[in-house]
Formats: sequence, C-alpha cells, structure tokens
Amino acid sequence: MHPSVRVLDLGCGRAASSIFLRREFGVQVWATDLWFSVSENIERIRDAGVEDGVFPIHADARSLPFAAEFFDAIVCIDSFYYYGTDDLYLNYLARFVKPGGAVGIAGAGLVREIEGPLPEHLREWWTQDLWCLHSAAWWRQHWERTDILDIELCDTMAEGWRLWLDWHKVIAPDNASEIKALEADRGSYLGYVRLVGRRNGRTKLADHVVSLPAKYTKRPLLRREE
Repeated sequence: MHPSVRVLDLGCGRAASSIFLRREFGVQVWATDLWFSVSENIERIRDAGVEDGVFPIHADARSLPFAAEFFDAIVCIDSFYYYGTDDLYLNYLARFVKPGGAVGIAGAGLVREIEGPLPEHLREWWTQDLWCLHSAAWWRQHWERTDILDIELCDTMAEGWRLWLDWHKVIAPDNASEIKALEADRGSYLGYVRLVGRRNGRTKLADHVVSLPAKYTKRPLLRREE
C-alpha cells in the first residue's frame, strides 16, 4: 500500500472507515455514500486532518460516477447486502477496479442460511428487508459462479455476533429488538461475514447498458389507402 493507491469506500456512511484507511495506510480514498451528506462528511474529514486524501462523493451504488479501472481496490463495510445480492451487480462493480485489484466486503450476515420457517427467537426483530442477509458460503457461490474474481478470503468472523452486539450497545442502545435477537441467537444464525476477491482479468465484463442507441427513420404512421 502506497500513497498513489486509489480505494473506493462504497457505502462509507459517515466516512469513519475512509478516514481510517487514509490514516493507517496513506491511500487515497473516495468516500462514497447515498444516504449521508457529503457536506457533513467533509467537515468530519477536515477535523480528522485527512482532507488531502479522502474525497466525499454522493452517489448510488448502482450509478457510480467513476471511470473504468480507476481504483486499485474497493471496500464495502456493512452495506453490500443492500445492493450486492443482485445477480448482475458484481459484473457492474468490477469494471471500476483494475485487473489484479481487490474487492472486499464485510458486514452483518448469517452463519448458515435459514431453511424453512424463521426461527422463533428472531421473529420479533426480523423484517422482510433482512432476507438480504446471507452466509459466507452463499456469498462465495454468488461471486464464484461469475468467474470475475478469484476468491482469496471467505469466512464468518469468530465471535462476530458479539462484536455486532457490542456495537449496538454502544452506538444504538435503543434498538432493543435487535439487541434481544442477538442475545437470544448467540451466533446460531447471526454473525459477521467477510469476503475478498481479486479481479482476475480473464473474464470479459458484459457491457453495462443504461439506454439503447436509437436512430429515427421517418416512416408513415398510417398505411396509405390504395
């Protein structure tokens, strides 16, 4: 890692992870998020003394304003499950990292897939949007079948559920239903998933089509009467 390395921090939230990457590794970071204000994030970045290397961007993960192969690495912490379960998304995202560059995600997930009815101890907390949570094995299969990335790491963090629980007790202590679910589950289903892959360059990415080119040819709208 050297100062010329460019990193996309996708779904960076309040840019804490971007600030960490700049401070610890000296890399240039594009702190990209849809929900959090870039004006707020730039103030936080300035206060952290890393304005020269962390650049806040407001963008949707499905409509990124970057050139192809602009980044040396892409990281995504606690947001990839919101959009990355789309079968076509990795093909879109991978175009922004150079061949040989890494894509790494980490976030809340499942130790094992939920087969059948939802476990009783999760029912109070679970909502329909939480079906985006998956196991490390699910993510591996989701990525490997595309042959876009060579998987270098895929696991569930040991005691990851405890870290998830500790975070909530400090940051969101009012979220009683999630805390209760984590305490009841104790790592049976809920955990913290990590996955790292490297773009291999051997698989040609499909074009990302946002609109179809059109050429107007003037024709009569109605048939002429004979």
